[in-house]
Amino acid sequence: MDTTDTPWEPPLAGTEVEALLGALDRLRMTFRWKADDLDSAGLQTRIGASSLTLGGLLKHLAAQEDYQFTVKLRGEPVGAPWDATGWDGSNDWEFTSAADDTPDELYALWDGAVERSRARLGAALAEGGLDQLIHASSDEGEHANLRRLVCDLIEEYGRHTGQADLLREAVDGRVGEDPPGGWKPRAAQTT
Repeated sequence: MDTTDTPWEPPLAGTEVEALLGALDRLRMTFRWKADDLDSAGLQTRIGASSLTLGGLLKHLAAQEDYQFTVKLRGEPVGAPWDATGWDGSNDWEFTSAADDTPDELYALWDGAVERSRARLGAALAEGGLDQLIHASSDEGEHANLRRLVCDLIEEYGRHTGQADLLREAVDGRVGEDPPGGWKPRAAQTT
């Protein structure tokens, strides 16, 4: 199967690591496609009584990427860029504060977080594979393994990509399961 036009497509018969990372990247790219190339109004569109927006989802998933692969993986603080964002400690901060960010800031935040996550996950896999224990643990002190962390992020993206489907359709009618062949994410503008 030629995936040069659809690099997010998971392998048909890959290893466990390839299948899990392929599933995660497919969800990442589908989510990014759903949120891609919108102005502030598009990123702040809401449906019905919900306060959820694509901008809020971009910021939330960027925070989850960094949180999962710093705090949960290693027990390290999240660090930049989050330590300079004015996070107020609430669970809804990413969703509510996204309205104050420009589209370019939101896209750059998500793109950067995914890049950092890929590097951190790649390093962790090279150090000990999916079976290695990570920092995150239950109340009883039982540590999770890296496989669980990857599965948790897949679940997070699955939930929010479904929400992004509805939000994007409300913005401009974009529908579909996967990005079209050859699609590339809009790069954040630095001007």
